[in-house]
Amino acid sequence: MSAEEPQDGSPEEGEDLRYFIRIGQTDLDGTKTVERSLTDMKGIGKRTARIIADAAEVDRTALFGKLPEDEIDAVVDVVENFEDHSPEWMVNRQKDFFSGETAHITGSDLEEKRRHDINRMKMISSYKGVRHQRGQKVRGQRTKSTGRTEGTIGVNVEEIKEAQAEE
Repeated sequence: MSAEEPQDGSPEEGEDLRYFIRIGQTDLDGTKTVERSLTDMKGIGKRTARIIADAAEVDRTALFGKLPEDEIDAVVDVVENFEDHSPEWMVNRQKDFFSGETAHITGSDLEEKRRHDINRMKMISSYKGVRHQRGQKVRGQRTKSTGRTEGTIGVNVEEIKEAQAEE
């Protein structure tokens, strides 16, 4: 082996590898592929990441940190305007309650909207809001045997044995 070739597959010193790519308020890993790196962002799953890579005309199996600046900018543009590049049924915020618009929300904005929706349900005392207030299951799951938070259920054999020993 020559001295110029890296042995462990690590990038050469001359290569430009960006270890972090900032999209919105999220730092993405530049050592992963484009598709895998995008899934680290809240609001973007595997399928959405694949569509973003195809819409930006970027090889989804390429390392994100090795892409040229213009391709990274194309990916950032598609992420920020995903609703323009995808069908309406695929975005995560269809017909917003207050604005009526359809948008795809990512990052910390997604958590904020979710919290806001839950608080609105609690304020109007909808069925789901009441379930959230009580800390019970919201989506129709069974509660007879699962989701218990009150400690042990059933017969405590140790207490019975102690009571018998005292008598």
